[in-house]
Amino acid sequence: MSAIRLLVLGAVRQHGRAHGYQVRNDLEYWGAHEWSNAKPGSIYHALKQMAKQGLLHAHEIAPSTAGGPPRTEYEITPAGEEEYFTLLRDALTSYDQKVDVKSAAIGFMVDLPRAEAVALLKERIRRIEEWRDAVTDHYVPEEGPGQLGHIGEIMNLWIHTADAEAEWARGVIGRLEGGAYTFAGEGEPFVAVLAEGEENPYATRERHPDDLR
Repeated sequence: MSAIRLLVLGAVRQHGRAHGYQVRNDLEYWGAHEWSNAKPGSIYHALKQMAKQGLLHAHEIAPSTAGGPPRTEYEITPAGEEEYFTLLRDALTSYDQKVDVKSAAIGFMVDLPRAEAVALLKERIRRIEEWRDAVTDHYVPEEGPGQLGHIGEIMNLWIHTADAEAEWARGVIGRLEGGAYTFAGEGEPFVAVLAEGEENPYATRERHPDDLR
């Protein structure tokens, strides 16, 4: 799974309607350009591509009184909503994803009901444990990596990573079950986007031709 589709759909959804530079600005505000492939070119490409696919609706907005080209504002469609939640649920349960997919999933998990987010994280742990059991059919962690020569260090890494993932997920579940954070249907959500005109302290300042479109 590519994180860029989930990130872009989620960013547009949080605004209701947003032009491309707003989406880029939000993703840079979240630091997504550091931990994912959410670079300006990929963001603008994803917006245009998903508009062609019917996941986003593109509204052409008249130029401002200050001049400049017309801007395009994007709004998520019902098909886009369905795609967004499919990607989000898959990202929360599929432990064997890259860190950008995992990070995006955690960033948007509050868009789900709390009970569902907990259930998906528990499914994530179940899958981790199932995978771990399959690995330990061939490798006994207690005997150390040396039993397989230096190649054992690879399986040792896998086991340690799986155990850390499961421990982390249990910690998140415990906090969610304890009432942490505001989930869908529970009240005013945490504001994670910049207001129009608000300066982004984490902006890269890298210029892109589509910034004004």
